[in-house]
Amino acid sequence: MDARTDTDAAERDAHLQYLFRLADNALVLGQRLAEWCGHGPVLEEELALTNISLDLIGQARLLLAHAGELEGQGRDEDALAFLRDEPAFRNWTLMELPNGSGPHDDYAVTIVRNFLAGCLQVPLWEALAGSRDPQLAAIAARAVKEARAHLRHATGWMIRLGDGTAESRARMQAALDRLWPYTHEFWAEDAVDQTVIARGIGASTAALRPAWEAQVDTVLAQATLRRPPDSRFLSSGRQGRHSEHLGYLLAEMQSLARALPGARW
Repeated sequence: MDARTDTDAAERDAHLQYLFRLADNALVLGQRLAEWCGHGPVLEEELALTNISLDLIGQARLLLAHAGELEGQGRDEDALAFLRDEPAFRNWTLMELPNGSGPHDDYAVTIVRNFLAGCLQVPLWEALAGSRDPQLAAIAARAVKEARAHLRHATGWMIRLGDGTAESRARMQAALDRLWPYTHEFWAEDAVDQTVIARGIGASTAALRPAWEAQVDTVLAQATLRRPPDSRFLSSGRQGRHSEHLGYLLAEMQSLARALPGARW
């Protein structure tokens, strides 16, 4: 009886951690893209990125609300978004990186990140639409429609900028070279993944890797961009070990909620 109870608790914790991973990917990238509001290269693109940000934050709200119910400690989506500390976040490190590598944001970095993540998020949400967790399945069925639109947007700009001027191509290649190593975290499945996959709740990203690589390579060829070589680098945001950048992002995102705890507006 005790062994069964321990197993149930471990499976429930894996389920919860998996929901946090999905939610935090959406929340953190949504916050990063929100930084373009008022700073977009052209008005149409500013609106496009703002809408993508809102879609992602909407996904995060649904996932965090579900996680809060599963956790059963009275924390709603706001508490989970604004009152968790940095080590409790479980997003891919790729999502938290700044929009540029210098003193100014770089649209190439934003587009390449959206593209690399989007090529995985679309098939991942498609797989999760068949999850044995009915709430997650419903969220995934909605999210995949948004993810497809996000990927179309990023793909169009990958080709336009990659196969554009010498300057635009150089910036896109530099962004690709910088971000590529962080994609290794996509495939690093651990005990949490193994548990939710075995229970039919989660999906294997490793199984999606061949299709991801094929799609990425097709677009890179159209964009006249070179696929960077792989390395042994492996980021660890999913384990709660983040880059130096997440703390600054959370400080801005959470400042109002922490200054006025319990406020409603």
